[in-house]
Amino acid sequence: MGAAAELDAEDSKLVVLARGARARIGAVEGAAVRDQDGRTYAAASVALPSLTVTALQLAVASAVAAGATRLEAAVVVTEASTLDGAGHAAVRDLSTDAPVHVAAPDGSVLGTVTQ
Repeated sequence: MGAAAELDAEDSKLVVLARGARARIGAVEGAAVRDQDGRTYAAASVALPSLTVTALQLAVASAVAAGATRLEAAVVVTEASTLDGAGHAAVRDLSTDAPVHVAAPDGSVLGTVTQ
């Protein structure tokens, strides 16, 4: 994960959406993605006895279900210091170069994954 960088306005909006999704249900993680048309999708992690989905996986799935074919950027708000592998893989399924910003619950960006 690369060093924390100053986010542009559009990526900062993703942080706000991810924080809101996480806080709304008290989830472990929140995530948001922006597709090729500028549409945004936010989600929280889900942990049920029969289903576990990371916030980033769910945000990507929501984008795909709405017709997205490419992602421009993604954000994960988490207490963890690293990006989960499954969420990262889901983003890379749609984009090999979209930045994935990892932020703390307070919204401060911890770093960015670009690969």
